[in-house]
Amino acid sequence: MICPRCGAQAPAEGAFCGNCGNRIGGEPQVAQQVAYSGAPPNLWFENYYKITKKVLALTNQYWITDQQGRNLGYTKQKMFRLKEDIRIFTDDSMTNEVFKIMQAQIFDGWGTFDVIDSRTNTCVGKIKRKYLMSGFVADEYFILDPNGQQIGRIAEGVGRGLARKYMPLGGLVPEHVAVEFYGQEVARINQQFKIIGDSWEVDCNRVPPQFDRRTMLGCMIMMGMIERDRK
Repeated sequence: MICPRCGAQAPAEGAFCGNCGNRIGGEPQVAQQVAYSGAPPNLWFENYYKITKKVLALTNQYWITDQQGRNLGYTKQKMFRLKEDIRIFTDDSMTNEVFKIMQAQIFDGWGTFDVIDSRTNTCVGKIKRKYLMSGFVADEYFILDPNGQQIGRIAEGVGRGLARKYMPLGGLVPEHVAVEFYGQEVARINQQFKIIGDSWEVDCNRVPPQFDRRTMLGCMIMMGMIERDRK
């Protein structure tokens, strides 16, 4: 079989292209790219991102950078909130908001979170936390399209999750999280080992090219802010 998107050969029995992650056979595709005014059109469709936590800070603060180390976004968690309302800005002056993660429900654990382009106020995707799994076993989130349909998930291995949650000094175990679309792994989020601070990187080469990476980046930020707070 030939992938209609990238032209690469795909096994006849396969449901996905091994090169670009496209679903073969006319099945529903990932939500289309949303135009992002005021910035390069491929800013949130690149193939590598890194999220780094600022050390020695009173509240959780994170930087988003690209493969060249250029800053793409900055976020600072609010200390007192009933619902998660995470804003991502171009830098730490916090004057130019680029996207936000808004929780629909007041109860944190059960929430579905909208990832919204701040300039157009358009939902580019949704994140849903699997409450019991993330709380007691291993981190797991569902990736939803703007209409709320599940298209993938981001999940940590059970063994590593249990070790990080319950073993002495388990928080020092690096986190490795699989990114799946329609049941096929397309990327891995890897935490770099540090005694102080957290740093995650993800290679998106196999992530469908039209998928807005802000949904995945939002999930990575939430894993840092929410899951780490519970350990």
